[in-house]
Amino acid sequence: MSRAFLFVLDSFGIGGAPDAKAFGDEGSNTFGHIYEACAAGRGDRTGLRSGPLELPNLQALGLLHAANLASGFALPPETAVPSALWGAAEEVSNGKDTPSGHWEIAGVPVTFNWGYFPQQIPAFPDHLIADAMRLASVPGVIGNKHASGTDIIDEYGEEHIRTGKPIFYTSTDSVIQIAAHEDHFGLERLYELCAIVRKLVDPLNIGRVIARPFVGETRETFRRTGNRRDYSVPPPEPTLLDRLTAAGRTVIAIGKIGDIYAHKGVGQVRKANGNMALLDETLIAMDEARDGDLVFTNFVDFDMLYGHRRDVPGYAAALEAFDRRLPELMARLVPEDLMILTADHGCDPTYKGTDHTRERVPVLCYGPGLPHASFGIRPTFADIGETIATHLGIEPGLHGKSFLKGTGAPSPDA
Repeated sequence: MSRAFLFVLDSFGIGGAPDAKAFGDEGSNTFGHIYEACAAGRGDRTGLRSGPLELPNLQALGLLHAANLASGFALPPETAVPSALWGAAEEVSNGKDTPSGHWEIAGVPVTFNWGYFPQQIPAFPDHLIADAMRLASVPGVIGNKHASGTDIIDEYGEEHIRTGKPIFYTSTDSVIQIAAHEDHFGLERLYELCAIVRKLVDPLNIGRVIARPFVGETRETFRRTGNRRDYSVPPPEPTLLDRLTAAGRTVIAIGKIGDIYAHKGVGQVRKANGNMALLDETLIAMDEARDGDLVFTNFVDFDMLYGHRRDVPGYAAALEAFDRRLPELMARLVPEDLMILTADHGCDPTYKGTDHTRERVPVLCYGPGLPHASFGIRPTFADIGETIATHLGIEPGLHGKSFLKGTGAPSPDA
């Protein structure tokens, strides 16, 4: 048997989505615009990084070729042929959010419409807030609008500490986020509040309720902690994770993966705070994974810290840091292993607003014995999950199609 390793670089899109205009994202390209910005000196930050974007290991796996395929990225003249199996994929789900992208990657596209909150103040229905206050015994809420997670804590954090009222906010995603102080409000109390609100918004078809704990005493010292918790609705049908678990395999979920799938089909949950800590935990899991297992990691910093904050130098530096450590992941692979690097959506740090962007994503596959070839642009992220299903020898799901024939070559339809 063999093992599989699925690593999502959260928000690392490569442009070119054919339906980007319908989402208001025409022309967005997370990787391409970061690359261009760095080449023009707009990715420089004193003490952080400078110069052109340097991703030699991702490039060797076909990143530049995948970007060229997806959105016409201009290949530098010296670009070598990739030493991997590579391509791109486009999303068919109705949303461009985290659950939609991840569920589709795991073989279950989102064909229904999520519920969303309007761009107005207050953003949430009066009855929802009243029920939350009553059931959770809180004196009220503050915020109650669309906002950036860091900005709203700066704006309301001191009032929250003074009044005990939690901070409610949302975005263009199907989400309620609730920020509260770990000490003054209490971490477990925040989790209990989020669990109550999760039940209240089920009739509204809201995808996630997210606990956003923070510490600090003043606006200048507030910072969010790594104790975030997502309360997600479960996928509407069995995902790759469920199917692997039913077949007796272990799914090791690292970072927020367990929360994204409402902990369905997850055998082990391992938390860590920050990309490098997540990578450290991934290396441990790779050492411990047995034949037939899946290690599934989301590297959240790209999206949370840099994409949404429209921070080009920060995003570029995070990519370069990941690239420098990519050989450590590759070195853990043994014959018949499969590693796939991909993304769940875009979040172009040069684009208008602060929200996700609809983009194609890279799909870079590496493992001893895999061919060095392209499988083109796949019509759905579900092909990623079905490829892993083929590789690990379980029955195919209802959506998507593997781009492997057996475990070692592109399929004839590639």
